[in-house]
Amino acid sequence: MPIRYFIKQLLLPPGILLLLLALAWWFRRSRPRLAGCCFALGFGGMWLISLPVMVEWGARALETEPPLAREDWSTLAQRADAIVVLGSGRERGDPAWGADQPTGIGLERQRYAARLAKASGLPVLTAGGLHYGTPPSEAELMSVSMRDDFGVTVHWKEEHSRTTWENAQMSAEILLPEGVKRVVVVTQAWHMPRAVWSFEKAGFTVVPAPVGFLGVDNARPLGGWMPEFKSVWQSGQLINEAVGQVGYRLFYR
Repeated sequence: MPIRYFIKQLLLPPGILLLLLALAWWFRRSRPRLAGCCFALGFGGMWLISLPVMVEWGARALETEPPLAREDWSTLAQRADAIVVLGSGRERGDPAWGADQPTGIGLERQRYAARLAKASGLPVLTAGGLHYGTPPSEAELMSVSMRDDFGVTVHWKEEHSRTTWENAQMSAEILLPEGVKRVVVVTQAWHMPRAVWSFEKAGFTVVPAPVGFLGVDNARPLGGWMPEFKSVWQSGQLINEAVGQVGYRLFYR
């Protein structure tokens, strides 16, 4: 797992762009034209992924599932049997809490899922296995947070998955034997198409409940054409998702 993670981080932005800049420095004397090309690609790519407007445009291409209408929250039990909240990693050993915590994205998903659960009365499953190879699982972290922070008791925990595909397959092992075939899936809007595809392949009927839309007006100075550090991270998430959508359809059936 660590080797695959290293390769993935190296081949996707910003890793690949930093590698191009390193190559530009390395070849600056021996192969100046190649160095110039590497520098242009590396520097240009870093500039593009740092622009809020690029995040906005990229997200619009990925966020194909519309938001769940507020007036539909209370009637979700007519369309689904359970709510599934997908994990998003964890913050390692925060001294303020004395333990690992859900990520900011995870808390955003949990908050939305909690609102849906309270409005609809549907039971909740949290999905996510071990991160860094040490317990507790993401599902357990989310379960504790859902209870303590949002007042919702989690009914099931899927604690072994490492990918969205495994989220779906392992959730199916828990839910389908109990007759739960229709699920509300809560995840980021840009991640929702891959999540829906995975859960449908696992045998579920899916009601998408996307949250955290990025394809909205960026509300930044100059329309988002000024570089911003946060956009680098967001662009990385979107590029990773675009690659994931293609990869899933190639490698999973």
